[in-house]
Amino acid sequence: MDKIDWSHRLIGIKGSRGVGKTTFLLQYAKQYCGSSDKKCLYINLNHFYFTECSLVRFAEKFTELGGETLLVDQVFKYPNWSQDLRKCYDLYPNLKIIFTGSSVMKLKESNLHIGDVVHSYNLHGFSFREYLGVMTNVELPSYSLSEITSNHRSIATGIIDKVDIDKHFTDYIHHGYYPFFLEKRNYSENLLKTMNMMLEVDVLYIQEIEQSYLTKIRKLFYLLAIQSPTSPNVSQLSNECGVSRATVMNYLKYLQDARLINMLYKVGVNFPKKPNKVYMNNTNIVFPIKRNGVDRQALCETFFYNQLNALGTVNKSGRKGQFLINGKYHFKIELQNKKNAKSQSRYVVVDTKQSEDEGSIPIWLFGFLY
Repeated sequence: MDKIDWSHRLIGIKGSRGVGKTTFLLQYAKQYCGSSDKKCLYINLNHFYFTECSLVRFAEKFTELGGETLLVDQVFKYPNWSQDLRKCYDLYPNLKIIFTGSSVMKLKESNLHIGDVVHSYNLHGFSFREYLGVMTNVELPSYSLSEITSNHRSIATGIIDKVDIDKHFTDYIHHGYYPFFLEKRNYSENLLKTMNMMLEVDVLYIQEIEQSYLTKIRKLFYLLAIQSPTSPNVSQLSNECGVSRATVMNYLKYLQDARLINMLYKVGVNFPKKPNKVYMNNTNIVFPIKRNGVDRQALCETFFYNQLNALGTVNKSGRKGQFLINGKYHFKIELQNKKNAKSQSRYVVVDTKQSEDEGSIPIWLFGFLY
């Protein structure tokens, strides 16, 4: 909430299904407006009312009644949403609009209607730090990557004294990324439904892909999930899914935009080139699909990529490690804590509660970046 410049008049909050976009809007209303403030209003454009009343007409009525802030949920369900948002922006200069949308939506790039006026932000799932805050009621600070790499032993010691890292990190890896773990429902079943909705709505509906291709996209995602992290054999995936190599690459991009997978590239290489590796977007996704056992090394790499990708640029490293962050830091993920000399740019990430030397950093600590 404090990372956003709320002074702008048109603010878009993008995020994958299940990360809490609706809750985020309601928290804004509670924090900045109050329950009795009629100048702020939440609306859901998926309501049947908006099949008859346009967003522009609604905004006109709202401003005539003294309204100042409109919180608009699920804009992608509304036809011509970007055109109408631009009309509202131009017609009602005293109106602030904060809206949510799918992670696959183009708000700035390639959006001719609002690209020059909207301020876009990404809403991610819980970091490990945020999960700990919910579960323990202990308020813990976040740290920059440079703080973690230079002072990780002191930071880790201070956190370990306050919370049970081993227990909570294991739980977070399994079910802590999506806030709906707090609901009294089966998490795995809920997550499977959420992933299917991502494919049906965030991929097919928004990308305007025919429903008949859903089974092929679902199969591709399943094959990637059971093999992840994997260096994809595009020709083999093409044969197994019954689509062309070019279509496989397009589907990979759609899955990444929907935040179901992450693609790892070398510096200077991007889509439509084949990625060096494909990871699941977060560790929680792995468990409902890989029911016969999950590789710990794969989980650690997936967690690291997910947490670093939220704030920085992640690329494939060369000989110095597995991941290159922001073109500067090289990281290698290891399960065991070995003796490692401190380096200015190369670090070993270990799956332990505390490291034994300055050159090794506990992996859970990268969950404190936001």
